[in-house]
Amino acid sequence: MPLDRKKVLEALKKAKESSKKRKFVQSIELAVTMKGVDLKKPENRLNTELTLPNESGRDPKICVIAAGDLAVRSKKAGLFVIDKDELDEVSRNKKNVKNLAQEYDFFVARADLMPQVGKTLGPVLGPRGKMPKPIPPNADIGAIINQYKKNVRLRMRNNPMINLRVGNEEMDEKKVVDNVQSVISFIEGKFEKGSRNIKSVYLKTTMGPAIKVT
Repeated sequence: MPLDRKKVLEALKKAKESSKKRKFVQSIELAVTMKGVDLKKPENRLNTELTLPNESGRDPKICVIAAGDLAVRSKKAGLFVIDKDELDEVSRNKKNVKNLAQEYDFFVARADLMPQVGKTLGPVLGPRGKMPKPIPPNADIGAIINQYKKNVRLRMRNNPMINLRVGNEEMDEKKVVDNVQSVISFIEGKFEKGSRNIKSVYLKTTMGPAIKVT
């Protein structure tokens, strides 16, 4: 059962009011604590992408693995590009690949390069849930950027807690509430007891106190 919109909005407003003004736009962060979830079972460890109904409040860092025109257009759009001819060289240094996995939120690759990507970067990106998604050579880079502005990653591995960004303090509050409800509905659908597996839900700004959604 979805969270009451009024309760989410109340917690959001209180989180923003309780936070001191900063010299940067603070994110709105959601923290969900789970209960009755056996994290020894692999299926209960989340590491997945979710598309929100609205933007997440931050420009995503996207790495494009491509060649030719797609690589040129991706660079012009300001994205980090690994050219086809650079793949083998990049993959020789596992530390570099781990750094890439840490720095970039999402990876996409020209579809015909996926076999090479799987061999070279797959061993590092795969276990982190960051295997590149295939895109065609004529892909609309602008559309991809806009799509990933709505994407977030949900992780829960050794601790029964999920933390993620659902907006920023300048966003329309109704859109932030939509994002929160979308995440909660997704989590409920992933676990056997649904909402009964959720112990608590909190909202906070980047530097502000956590406010419980009652």
